[in-house]
Amino acid sequence: MLVLRLGTTEVLMANPLSAIPTSFRVETPRGAWWGNCIWDALGIPAMLRTDARVVTRCPDCDEPLTLSLEGGRLREPTGVIHFQVPATRWWDDIVFT
Repeated sequence: MLVLRLGTTEVLMANPLSAIPTSFRVETPRGAWWGNCIWDALGIPAMLRTDARVVTRCPDCDEPLTLSLEGGRLREPTGVIHFQVPATRWWDDIVFT
């Protein structure tokens, strides 16, 4: 799915990838990319079928967070992912979501 910048033909998102830096940097042996959100950031290594690190920050306390994915799974599956907008409403305003 392509999402264009409002009023332009410039690509903003090519889900799960972001065309601009975000809070979700995905580092893999093949390169580094930006995810639009944590859901997309976890989808990038799945799409590429590779191990990865997702580097982000806690939105509550701003502490750095790094998630490691190996073989399609989180290496240390602890914590909670919070989605502020219910999935059924994501496309109401995908840039905000």
